[in-house]
Amino acid sequence: MALLKVKFNLKKRVKLAQGLWLMNWFSVFAGILVFSMGLFLKIELRKRSEVMDNNESHFVPNSLILVGILSCAFNGFAGKICYDSLDPTKFAKWKPLLKPYLALCCIFNVLIFFVALICFLMRGSLDSTLAQGLKNGMKFYRDTDTPGRCFMKKTIDMLQIEFKCCGNNGYKDWFEIQWISNRYLDFSSKEVKDRIKSNVDGRYLVDGVPFSCCNPSSPRPCIQYQVTNNSAHYSYDYQTEELNLWRRGCREALLNYYSGMMSSMGAVILLVWLFEMSVMVGLRLLHTSLESIPNPEDPECESEGWVLENSLKDTFKSALENLKKLGKFNQVEAGAEGAEGEEGGKTQTVTTVS
Repeated sequence: MALLKVKFNLKKRVKLAQGLWLMNWFSVFAGILVFSMGLFLKIELRKRSEVMDNNESHFVPNSLILVGILSCAFNGFAGKICYDSLDPTKFAKWKPLLKPYLALCCIFNVLIFFVALICFLMRGSLDSTLAQGLKNGMKFYRDTDTPGRCFMKKTIDMLQIEFKCCGNNGYKDWFEIQWISNRYLDFSSKEVKDRIKSNVDGRYLVDGVPFSCCNPSSPRPCIQYQVTNNSAHYSYDYQTEELNLWRRGCREALLNYYSGMMSSMGAVILLVWLFEMSVMVGLRLLHTSLESIPNPEDPECESEGWVLENSLKDTFKSALENLKKLGKFNQVEAGAEGAEGEEGGKTQTVTTVS
């Protein structure tokens, strides 16, 4: 029994063709939207590529751009087929191409669904990318005189101000690295010498943070140095008092920003996928209804359209049988080639003995 079997007359076929033509052009605009989303995401990721460890995160925008281009191409072609299906003479030239085209549409829809899933599942990879990238970026914060790294201080400061964050996982990350350049340290000072000597790596570590970690909404002047020293500030307890520094780490802030963006894009891609699936089903119904017309010279006669000629179970069984036959055919060919090789060897041996 055929799956989704529908009876059509001329009026229904014309309406289906016209509706599909319109839906295909909507899909072209959806493809342009997907392409634009991929381009926007790629630009956003490139803005902060200095604090990302690798280029794995660009897999999502590149996939969106590819899907957008393919969507425009596939749906533009399908729109032409639907328009020509109104004229039997014009539709005749498309008949041989429809089955391969529908097979490509199935593969394309699988690709769209895969890209939608990737948008939702990319959070873990993005998390590790940001964690390592921010860690490296903070190490180079002080290198304002080093070619290739002189921009890192500005990048980190602008990032912390824009996303209202501090450090990688929190403000205490700044305590573990030397973020003050040596050119601004007085090495004749006893305090500086003691701090450098007390560290195994000879770094100048302080319980302080850059100015960009300060929360401007706090009524108290920013305490960015001696953050953990209660006696250094009047009426202050860093363990109980609400600090006037950003509490959230930049890794979490950026992860939430990009994950939210990718999740929204994933939802849009799923809607596009559902729309593309409905277009493909409609195109299949149009194809079968036109092919099953009993009298091609009488276009007004009724015909039947279906999505699958047999039930889903029977179609699956048939596909498995075809695959088995193909495998057996390849084995027979390999065996025949081996037999021919053996016969050739025997003939050559007999000739040599003679």
